[in-house]
Order: sequence, then C-alpha cells, then structure tokens
Amino acid sequence: MAKERSTKPYLIRAIFEWCVDSGYTPYLSVKVNADTKVPYEYVKNGEIVLNISPDATHRLTIGDDVVQFSARFNGVSRECSIPLPAVTGISARENNQGLFFPPETGDEPAEAAPSAPETEPTPPSGGGKPRLQIVK
Repeated sequence: MAKERSTKPYLIRAIFEWCVDSGYTPYLSVKVNADTKVPYEYVKNGEIVLNISPDATHRLTIGDDVVQFSARFNGVSRECSIPLPAVTGISARENNQGLFFPPETGDEPAEAAPSAPETEPTPPSGGGKPRLQIVK
C-alpha cells in the first residue's frame, strides 16, 4: 500500500493563497533544525518567522517536501529552503489567522540541535531603522 500523502503542503498552499487573495501578508513560522536553510542571524530561540508574500520573495515554491525561495535580508539576497516538517504554521500578519501545526516527531533525531550560532546575533550596522525596497 502506498504511503498516505500529508495534508500539510496542501494546507500551507491554501492559507498562502487565501492571504494573497485577501491582501494579507503570509508569514511562515519555522522551527529551525540542521536541515533548514535560513539566515541564522535572524533565528531567535531556534525559530524564525518569514514573510513569504510575492513582494518579499522570488521563485517561491511550496512543494510537497520543502518550501524554497530567495529573499532579501538587510539588502542581501539569500536562498531559503525549509523542509515541511520544520514548518510550524502559516498565518496572516495583519490578523494572525491561519494554521499552526503540532511539532512533528519521528522525522529527526530527538537530539538534533539547530546549527544556528550559539551567540546572540549582532544587530546590522547602519544604525538606522530597517528599510524595505521594491526590487524589480
């Protein structure tokens, strides 16, 4: 018998589409682990929340096993790759409506530690407020 397909990627895609159609900003909540490729300087307590709106990402794909895209962090383009077991939720920034998923067990060893640095991230230099810039 074939392995049953997870509903998680379908639910993530549905909430993403609902956010975009409603004019909301979809935020992806991620529990960072060794398989998660994100800018670790923005990880707090082993977690990161990412804006995955069409304006904030490039080449976004929400696949059955992984969410991938490139985005600018402090003006620098970075590639992100998030395995679906690491996704803990997707919601609209404006009203926090969306779906949050229970932690998945059995997909990774219990002792898996995030490969994020052990020290607190240093704030970006420049001394000013972060700025958003539309890149075409």
